[in-house]
Amino acid sequence: MNAPRLRSLLQIYYATLLISGIAHGFAPAHQSIARTSPLFEESNADKSSPLTLFSPCKINLFLRIIRKRPDNFHDLASLFQAVGFGDTLTLSHADGDADEFTCNMKGVPTDSTNLVLRALELMRQKTGKEMYFKADLEKCVPAQAGLGGGSANAATAMWGANELMGKPATLKDMIDWSAELGSDITFFLSRGTAYCTGRGEIMTPIDPPLPAGAKLSIVKPDLGLSTPKVFSALDYDQLSNEDPQVLLDTFLKEGVVKTRDSYYINDLEQPAFDCLPELKALKEELLTVKGFDHVMMSGSGTSIFCIGEPDDKDGFMKEFDSRDGVSVFNAEFINREEGCWFERP
Repeated sequence: MNAPRLRSLLQIYYATLLISGIAHGFAPAHQSIARTSPLFEESNADKSSPLTLFSPCKINLFLRIIRKRPDNFHDLASLFQAVGFGDTLTLSHADGDADEFTCNMKGVPTDSTNLVLRALELMRQKTGKEMYFKADLEKCVPAQAGLGGGSANAATAMWGANELMGKPATLKDMIDWSAELGSDITFFLSRGTAYCTGRGEIMTPIDPPLPAGAKLSIVKPDLGLSTPKVFSALDYDQLSNEDPQVLLDTFLKEGVVKTRDSYYINDLEQPAFDCLPELKALKEELLTVKGFDHVMMSGSGTSIFCIGEPDDKDGFMKEFDSRDGVSVFNAEFINREEGCWFERP
C-alpha cells in the first residue's frame, strides 16, 4: 500500500475514534490521541500556518567592563532585562530550497549577513533538518540603539524555526548554539532576566525573572554609534570599581526602583558621551523630569532608558517625542513562561 493511501486510511481511523468518543462522552481523551499522533504532527509540518512571534528588546540595568581580553574582545558583567518594545517576525515554510527574507525597514540587510538568515542556517546545520523558511521582519527597534534588536531577531528566528521543525532542539541546545552568532543572542533565550558575563554569551538565568510590568520610557536620538567606536574611546582609568556580584545581589534584593541610583552603572557611558556630547546633554535633561526613578544609557547606546513614569506624561511626550531627531518608546518589563515565547504586552 502506498504512503498517501495509508495516510488517508489512518486519518479516517482517527476521525472515527474522535466521533465515537464524542458520542460516548469521551471527546477530550480521543482529541488528545489525535493531536499527539505522529500522523497529526507530520500533517501539520507539511501544511503549517505562518508563525508570528514578538521579538523584544533589552536594557542593561548595569553594565561593567571587567577587562580587555587577548582576542581584543572585552569581558563584561551585566544584568539584562527584556522589554515589551520590539519587532515582529513571521515565519513559514518556503517551497524551494532557499530561505526568503523581507523587512520593512530601509537599510536592514536582506542577504546572508542578516542575523535572521544566519540563525535559520545555524538551525539547519545543528539539527540536520533541511527545512527552508519565508521570514518577514517588521522592525520597530532602531539600529545602533543599545537595545539588542538584531540579537533578539536572531533568537526569535531560532525559536520559531525549532517550532516549525517539530522541536528537534532543546532550549539548552539553542542556548549553546546561539553564541556562534553573537554575544547578546543567548540572553533572549532566557525567561526575561539574566546575568551575563564573558562577551555577554555566558548567561546565568534569573529565575524567577524580575516582575513584569515595571514601566519605563526609552528615549532614542537619531544619532547612532557603532559598538566598536564606543569601545575604541573607552578610558580604562574611568571604569567603575563596583563589584558586579554586589550590584547583582542588590538589584535582586531591592528591585529596580529601590536600588540606589549609584548602582545604575554603565561603563560605556563615558566613551559614548565623549563621542557624542549631545547624548550626555540629553541624559542630563532627562534626569530633571519628575517621576523617573533612574535614568541611564543602555548598552553601547545611543538609547537612554528612564525607569518609572513622568508625572506629566503629556508634557513629557510633547517635549521629547515631538522634538526633531528624538523618538520616545514607552514600554514595560516583560518575561515569559517556561516553554512559551515572549508576547507583546
